[in-house]
Amino acid sequence: MRNKLEKMTCIEDLRKVAKQKLPKMFYDYVDTGSWTESTYHANCQDFQPIKLRQRVLTDMTGRTLETTMVGQQVKMPVALAPTGLTGMVHADGEILAARAAEQFGVPYTLSTMSICSIEDIAANTNAPFWFQLYVMRDRAFMRDLIRRAQDAKCSALVVTADLQVLGQRHKDIKNGLSTPPKPTLRNWLNLATKPEWCLAMLNTQRRSFGNIVGHNLGVADTTSIASWTAEQFDPKLSWDDIAEIKNLWNGKLVIKGILDAEDAEMAVKAGADAIVVSNHGGRQLDGAPSTIHTLPHILSAVGSHIEVWLDSGIYTGQDVLKAIALGAKGTMIGRAFLYGLGAFGEEGVKRALEIIYQEMDISMAFAGKTDIKTVNKDILIPGTYPVAN
Repeated sequence: MRNKLEKMTCIEDLRKVAKQKLPKMFYDYVDTGSWTESTYHANCQDFQPIKLRQRVLTDMTGRTLETTMVGQQVKMPVALAPTGLTGMVHADGEILAARAAEQFGVPYTLSTMSICSIEDIAANTNAPFWFQLYVMRDRAFMRDLIRRAQDAKCSALVVTADLQVLGQRHKDIKNGLSTPPKPTLRNWLNLATKPEWCLAMLNTQRRSFGNIVGHNLGVADTTSIASWTAEQFDPKLSWDDIAEIKNLWNGKLVIKGILDAEDAEMAVKAGADAIVVSNHGGRQLDGAPSTIHTLPHILSAVGSHIEVWLDSGIYTGQDVLKAIALGAKGTMIGRAFLYGLGAFGEEGVKRALEIIYQEMDISMAFAGKTDIKTVNKDILIPGTYPVAN
């Protein structure tokens, strides 16, 4: 196993292995965007024009990427983003990813739409993890989720604000995405070519939405993501709800899905501790700008009043370094760790984190810096990076 992992030298290597091992519907679920996927692709492509200044003959010893995110010490400014159906990418996937994050020294965020439950993660880890909340029409269920996260000693609540309605992802519809997979001939034929995935799934009982099973939500079809979302995600979600959630939670509050300066200012007024500049990985509003393009505008609006993080499109340590140089205090990765999970399970997630750490560490050294907390626009070539209007 270790020999195979050592040959994984970049996230793209992990992606290729994951594509071979995963059932088509779950690989496509990870690696897809909405409609034309223009925003999905722009998230990655818009990092490329940003150029780093190479500095030489500087003392490169004693480097550190350690910093904090909402007061929590982290080995590098990266957290694992909340991703739905992680336990379908690999059996018990949320547990494996959380353990890998804990061992590496970065935060893990559990999605409401996870296969493993809040209680599963708490029972299998020691470090505090974060919980991501989708606001439901059933507010009693929402309040119960918050209570369960508190009981599990979660150290931050991440409220996703950009999924009041579901963006259309063509591949999910064409694949008939469901959990567990529906017993169709097409699915059986595809699963027959994925023996490692099938064997692992046969050896776990966690194959449905762990945070939902056992709660009477009146859902007509629990195996259909589209049906469940249409019935339970609340399009009425507003800033008034954020105030209620903050009062219920009484802890560190992060709002994810901010892509506009006015919304960032509203988040400051709402008392959030951090915001995540995110377009849901290009999975919601196709045609929206990339997150790295939007970051300077949001930072210009909110200054130092709130921690600003970035996700969507981060595949390399250089991507993280560029986001930090432009003023972000942290980042989140989703697909990058899911590729590792799908390829090699828990060890694959660790390898993904190792790759990003090494890329960031070496690039920071070449840019003449030894402490991530001192990284700023000075390491970038003027005229190559986006600026606020």
